[in-house]
This record gives sequence, structure tokens and C-alpha cells, in this order.
Amino acid sequence: MAADKPQGPARFRVVNALDAPYVGRIIRLRLQEGEPPKIRDLKGARLLAQSPGGQTETLRVLGFPATGGKPSDDRLVRTGRVDLLVGTENGAGRPSVSNRWIVIGPL
Repeated sequence: MAADKPQGPARFRVVNALDAPYVGRIIRLRLQEGEPPKIRDLKGARLLAQSPGGQTETLRVLGFPATGGKPSDDRLVRTGRVDLLVGTENGAGRPSVSNRWIVIGPL
């Protein structure tokens, strides 16, 4: 009987990113590999973002924007997409995450 190997965190690609009105950025993610995380696991989670040039940034999920509709586990599994409102981990300034970045998490 073969045991399933535990998978690491999911890997997403940023397909769209824009500044949120007051704090943080809204990012639209598409699942690239791994199991999709549960929505409840994403709330308040830490994510690692890496640019195509190698720059890294740690993000904190602040919430889910209303423009993306109500997030659900079923929707994430079915479409592989989720919209997140993210800020920097220390809360200072806006994150610089942008299109084509890779996001890994939740950590």
C-alpha cells in the first residue's frame, strides 16, 4: 500500500494586480500546481511572492475583495482562481506584487 506524499503549499500565478483603495493590493491568482487550499486557510495567511526577476516579498492576506464574488472552496477547486486583498507582512506600505509573479502558500 503506497502512502501519499504530503504536498507542499500550492503555487499560484498572479494574473492581475491593482492597488486597493485604502490599503494593500488586490491580486487575482490562478492555481499552477498543488492542491487548492481551503478558503478558511487563506484568511489571514502568509504567502511568499516571487517576481520573474527573483525579488521576493512576504504577503499577509487581509481579506477577499467584493469584486471577485463570494469565495468558496468549490469555486477554487472548479476554476483554480481566487481574488485576494493582500498587504505586506509588517503592514508598512503597499506590496509590489504584480502580474506574472509566483505566489506560494499558505505558509
